[in-house]
Amino acid sequence: MSERVRRWGFRGLVTGLLLLAGYYALFGGVYSVFDMRGMHAEREDLVDRLDSLIARTDSLAQRGDSLESDPLAIERTAREEQGMIKEGEVVVRFHPADPEAPEE
Repeated sequence: MSERVRRWGFRGLVTGLLLLAGYYALFGGVYSVFDMRGMHAEREDLVDRLDSLIARTDSLAQRGDSLESDPLAIERTAREEQGMIKEGEVVVRFHPADPEAPEE
């Protein structure tokens, strides 16, 4: 009977150590598995944001290059963004109809 008790005691000790190691692997240490998942998701978001900013920066650099060297780009920007017109041109602006005004 003593041999049987020792065998069960050893198995219980090994099982307990394995459970303790599993618990430590999931929740112990500096970062748990759940912390690592959260950091991985945050990293993916930051990489996406960085890619977006790189694309925006490249677009702005390309636009700056075209504004330095392309007279048509300069004119288009002046007309669209600044509302400038050439001498002798007439600006015609259409305002949307007032929805509350009576129909004629």
